[in-house]
Amino acid sequence: MSRGADSRPAVVLLSGGLDSATALAIAREQGFDCHALSLDYGQRHRAELEAARRVAEAQGVREHRILPIDLAAFGGSALTDPDIAVPEGPSEGIPVTYVPARNTIFLSLALAWAEVLGARDLFVGVNAVDYSGYPDCRPEYIEAFERLANLATRAGVEGVAIRVHAPLIRMTKAEIIRTGVRLGVDYGLTLSCYAADARGRACGRCDSCRLRAAGFAAAGVPDPTAYQAESA
Repeated sequence: MSRGADSRPAVVLLSGGLDSATALAIAREQGFDCHALSLDYGQRHRAELEAARRVAEAQGVREHRILPIDLAAFGGSALTDPDIAVPEGPSEGIPVTYVPARNTIFLSLALAWAEVLGARDLFVGVNAVDYSGYPDCRPEYIEAFERLANLATRAGVEGVAIRVHAPLIRMTKAEIIRTGVRLGVDYGLTLSCYAADARGRACGRCDSCRLRAAGFAAAGVPDPTAYQAESA
């Protein structure tokens, strides 16, 4: 991708997982000059931040920032409170791995950076098909946040439209993986597990691991994930 003076900047939320790595690759394919933003929000493990660093480097982003915020101060989620166990099976309703208001907070921070950069495009890897039932992964949420972004920013008030891209939102996990493979995403660099160990190995039992493994199987693509049981 060319990075000339006329390139279009975009801020891409990058967690280090499969979906965000694919969203980043799509943004690059569309010609955006990508600035990746990862959040160190008090999650259970830091291995996903290391994965985000690997993905950002491999995909050649313009800049990668890891911003510290402390959602663990509030808790309320198995991902931010060590006293809440990560479930190993399907949950009814919204699971305990939902982090209250996480995507709203993350997109707001991405929006703030975008205004500073003069970027008018945000990318987020949310998915409403093969996902865990989070309320902030639905199309109507993305549409509502885009409306907010255009109401609550200087750019929006001055008539420069801000767009929130969620290119994976209606794709199955298998479709996401096939798209990433076409775009050259190295999924061996990514980490999707809610309960990875200190070496970045996935548990293979949490909801995120199960969705990821099923996606590779349905896509007919070898699963490159390092699992704890395989190398214990």
